[in-house]
Amino acid sequence: MTPLRSVVLAGGGTGGHIEPALALAECVRRYHPDARITCLGTPKGLEAEIIPARGWDLELVPAYPLPRRPNADLARTPGRVRRSVAAVTEVLERVGAEVVVGFGGYVALPAYLAARRAKLPLVVHEVNDPAGIANKVGARLTPFVGLGGEHVTLRNGTVVGVPLRSTIASLDRSATRAAAREHFGLDPDKPVLFVSGGSQGARSLNLAVTAAAPALAAANIQVLHVIGARNTLDIMPEATGTKYVTMPFLDRMDLGYAAADLMLCRGGAMTCAEVAAVGLPAVYVPLPWGNGEQRRNALPVTRAGGGLLVEDAELSASWLEENVIPLLGEPDRTSAMGRAAAGYGRRDGDEALLALVYQAVRENQREVSA
Repeated sequence: MTPLRSVVLAGGGTGGHIEPALALAECVRRYHPDARITCLGTPKGLEAEIIPARGWDLELVPAYPLPRRPNADLARTPGRVRRSVAAVTEVLERVGAEVVVGFGGYVALPAYLAARRAKLPLVVHEVNDPAGIANKVGARLTPFVGLGGEHVTLRNGTVVGVPLRSTIASLDRSATRAAAREHFGLDPDKPVLFVSGGSQGARSLNLAVTAAAPALAAANIQVLHVIGARNTLDIMPEATGTKYVTMPFLDRMDLGYAAADLMLCRGGAMTCAEVAAVGLPAVYVPLPWGNGEQRRNALPVTRAGGGLLVEDAELSASWLEENVIPLLGEPDRTSAMGRAAAGYGRRDGDEALLALVYQAVRENQREVSA
């Protein structure tokens, strides 16, 4: 094992960048209890809320989006990048960084350039296809590039999986099911549909499920519904005698996974990785805009038999009644889908990425001593 004393992690903006970084931080701390772990972020990114709340050190540096077409911002970009790189360089020197690991987002690009300038080993991790601009640049600066899955392509890439939080990676759904259902006040014996559109929720999922609530209740299907911190339900499900539990957000996603028989969710990279790893069958509803990455994230596990994929425009109460209610009435089928999901997913992404970090550090040490 290569000793690590100071590791800098760069990734922000979305949970898909932040969560793998923090999972790697957990893994580093597990093997190197005295290592200094420093996260880089921007004041406006989601990392400013999440990382300090989880107890990790966060250094805020200025970082800016790269313009995708010629405009006034393009002319300001070189000066902005220089300021960002200078700020990151100051952090790297102050914490005595030995290696930089980047996960994408605005803060990643200056971190990659600063690491290159300081001749520090650099590791890049990418979960999406297509990769973001920062990671495309980073992959040209290092041979140590970890990919979240076979569907992700990036220069110098090696598949390592997605680092997951220890509470997810170690989850035994069967052993935890009874306690999880008790935690949410759910009946221990009736099937449970777990609905979550991510940290901000998903309006189309919310509308479809609440409209289908009477039919779900008539089929004795309970619903555990995370509606999103910034959302409200236009139609509150009426009391039917079958549990319908709503909440704005859920920190303990492991309990949600354990309580559920089936999940209805988006196709974010972290969601796909977590749901597959714990062996939970899911109905994936990819975001209907962007670069189509959510559809590409969900396709491999659904092709492996671990779930269903429905386009956002097709999702409705009637679709749920025709597809989800019969599925939850066939426990043998959902069990088989769960096994297929677990067979596709992996729980060791943190360990595999840490091994790549060790490799980068050893190679750098050989170059320095040569």
